[in-house]
Amino acid sequence: MIIKNIESKVRLATFVAAGSFVAALIIVAINSFSAYKMVSNAQKTIYILDNNVPILARQTDMQMNRPAEYRAHVDLFHSLFFSLTPDDNYMEYQMKKAMYLVDESGMRQYNDLKENGFFNSILSSSSVLTLQTDSIAVDMPKHYFRFYGKLKIDRRSSTVIRSLITEGYLKDIPRSDNNPHGVLITNWKTLENKDLQDVEKNTF
Repeated sequence: MIIKNIESKVRLATFVAAGSFVAALIIVAINSFSAYKMVSNAQKTIYILDNNVPILARQTDMQMNRPAEYRAHVDLFHSLFFSLTPDDNYMEYQMKKAMYLVDESGMRQYNDLKENGFFNSILSSSSVLTLQTDSIAVDMPKHYFRFYGKLKIDRRSSTVIRSLITEGYLKDIPRSDNNPHGVLITNWKTLENKDLQDVEKNTF
């Protein structure tokens, strides 16, 4: 009888000890998860000084805003590359800024246009090129984009409207002053660049 009482007490003590151990593990896990959430949220909290008064602000998840940044990057690149005036220095400045946003495929297109006399024709005809973005489609899983726009070429003698469609891929890179979106356009090529309108101007 005494032995049975001892065995039952040992079993009870073992059960209590095991239950306490499991409960302790659960409490530690809950506390660890709560601490992780608090640290994660704290890392997203920033303060902005307004006349030396700290104002709480929240950082947004970068991936939530990435599609908009991709479209802004593609729009900026095309604007730099195609919106031009008959000024050597200005065109060189635009191309230099554009090349920070694209890989060697952009330089290839630039060299092809240069060899074909595209930039010289802008100078000789005093043309002003203005690009209007119609839409930019981005496939996030594939990091692929397609750009749709219209290029207005305003010459002394006429105004030409061209349909411009290009495509390429998007690669995430570290942000910099020259590439604030942290995106590099790769394998960029022009799918369509054809005249839609060619309106003669009155020369008198």
